[in-house]
Amino acid sequence: MANEQAPAATDTAAPNTTLALQGVYLKDCSFESPQGPRGNGEWNPQISLDLNTTVQPISGDLREVVLTITVSAKQAEQTLFLVEVKQAGAFVMQNLSAEEYKRAIGSICPNVLFPYARAVVSQLVSQGGFPQLLLPPVNFDALYASSQNEGAGQTRN
Repeated sequence: MANEQAPAATDTAAPNTTLALQGVYLKDCSFESPQGPRGNGEWNPQISLDLNTTVQPISGDLREVVLTITVSAKQAEQTLFLVEVKQAGAFVMQNLSAEEYKRAIGSICPNVLFPYARAVVSQLVSQGGFPQLLLPPVNFDALYASSQNEGAGQTRN
């Protein structure tokens, strides 16, 4: 019998990818109510909601992702209140492909940060003297998919 050795295993495995939350914090918030909570008894405002996500490197593989939520309430032409909350999180992002990185920033990280921002918005509106405002859940996966489809459509034109 010949001395047969198994072929040496080559290290071709892809490096492990990591997306890990290190901390969540309120980066900035503001509440404006030009007229205060004066009202004529009717509470049926037009609520507008704007969402934005940005990312900045902190150091190495650590990134700061900031979810900005802007909510305004108007009744007729009068602005009742304007709230802006910047909820941030520090995330370790290692060995992510370009597609995984975009998905993390556009969907996964905002999904983590949204409940915190939603609570701050509700608290600010209540402390401003207005009825409690609970933002509806946001499907960041669908928003991300939609933005990817729009981007693909624009590059084809």
